[in-house]
Amino acid sequence: MDRFSGKYRHEQKYLVDERDIALITARIRPLMKPDAFHPDGAYRIRSVYFDDRQDSALRQNLNGVSPRSKFRIRIYDESMDVIHLEQKRKDHDLTLKKSCVLTAEECRLLLSGRPVPGAGKDRPLFLLLQAQMRMRLLLPRILVEYERTAYTCREGNVRVTFDRNLASSDYVLRLSDPALPRRPVMAPGQHIMEVKYDEFLPSPIRSALNMGKLERTTFSKYTLCRLYALGPSVSGPFLRL
Repeated sequence: MDRFSGKYRHEQKYLVDERDIALITARIRPLMKPDAFHPDGAYRIRSVYFDDRQDSALRQNLNGVSPRSKFRIRIYDESMDVIHLEQKRKDHDLTLKKSCVLTAEECRLLLSGRPVPGAGKDRPLFLLLQAQMRMRLLLPRILVEYERTAYTCREGNVRVTFDRNLASSDYVLRLSDPALPRRPVMAPGQHIMEVKYDEFLPSPIRSALNMGKLERTTFSKYTLCRLYALGPSVSGPFLRL
């Protein structure tokens, strides 16, 4: 069965360094709690993103097209015990996420670029991806990995995450491999902070996050990893679109 968040949430992304993370963490700890699912600290996220042969998702992000959406398969800490297929929709600063659970075999077939015959009748999102794979020739394009530390607040349904060590890999079939070959994407010491909330961001948290110098980014992790993988000679034309 599909899981659906039901409403759009605000999402803002910032480039941060370790000093920023340390200072912001100290300021939000009295106001927020560590992620209940990962109270002991950082956890590793791996996602494989799909795109068509025209790189439509990549181009739409670079051009700021709204609304737009993309599909991904996601696991945590290299475990295949729980595998999520997700569709993330974005409309300016608002995001909406829909997800369903995959079996390991379904995941393997999708990562091989193959549909799964007779499966997904109770999961419309699964059926939608398979239809897009047939009609638009969607394929798994890149694997994205990072280490996340998260804090939450019930008021406003706020979630602040720090994503370190963003890396990418072309070996999408090795999604759960601890020895996955990967390449760092960002400069040493540079990371990403994401701030997500529903209707409002409580003023104490807003004040704690207000560093006065943070650089906001509109590029998704998928976009950053694809551009890095393409290299300057290929990514240059994308950046000029």
